[in-house]
Amino acid sequence: MDRSAEFRRWKAQCLSKADLSRKGSVDEDVVELVQLLNAQEQFFTTSSCAGRILILDGGINGFEIQKKNCCWLLVTHKPCVKDDVIVALKKANGDAVLKFEPFVLHVQCRQLQDAQILHSVAVDSGFRNSGITVGKRGKTVLAVRSTHGLEVPLSHKGQLMVTEEYIDFLLNVANQKMEENKKRIGRFYNCLQRALERAALSNSHPQIKEKSHPSYTHKKKRNPEKADGKGTGEENAEELENGGDHPGIDDVSTFPEDA
Repeated sequence: MDRSAEFRRWKAQCLSKADLSRKGSVDEDVVELVQLLNAQEQFFTTSSCAGRILILDGGINGFEIQKKNCCWLLVTHKPCVKDDVIVALKKANGDAVLKFEPFVLHVQCRQLQDAQILHSVAVDSGFRNSGITVGKRGKTVLAVRSTHGLEVPLSHKGQLMVTEEYIDFLLNVANQKMEENKKRIGRFYNCLQRALERAALSNSHPQIKEKSHPSYTHKKKRNPEKADGKGTGEENAEELENGGDHPGIDDVSTFPEDA
């Protein structure tokens, strides 16, 4: 079986499976993005989460919450209010943690070049912690990720360790992160549409392919002044507006997969 046929088989198998997530369906804020990706012959999504605020009750091991052995007291993909958190915390028996988890998306790609184009889209949209995994069987998966998460302990052995005022402050931070997360998803969708249009134009007009900008570049040239931390206020504001998590990381990260 050739590589293209095998990819089509993987895609058909994945998209025919039942959604085994807790929610059982694709989150509302990423439905259009997932549909757009799955409509392309070179991509299919394997998992996604639009971003969520949650409270977990369980043990903490080196500040790393163990989801498998904990109770989900609250989970929402929308902005959260203090009253909901207070009610949820009354059910806590262990070490409760408030978390904001940003958008995450895994996309299997037909070939490395397709993954590189999608990685460029992700980075340009603010998801600068994204990376590509290449498996032994040739499976190439792009993970779209960012680092603007939040994780704060609230209780210990069922006893609340913070004030309601602090909880209100945390929720304000978490809700702002949720709003920024939603903006980045919108940018990702728009950037993906433009990238697909450019790719279609290049394929239909091979003679202009050499003249067009490359669909993927490893690293942008840096302004010498910016490299010394002397960038102008306008440049810094633009970088923040673009939602960058790690300024200067513009090249693809490729991670080999063991299995």
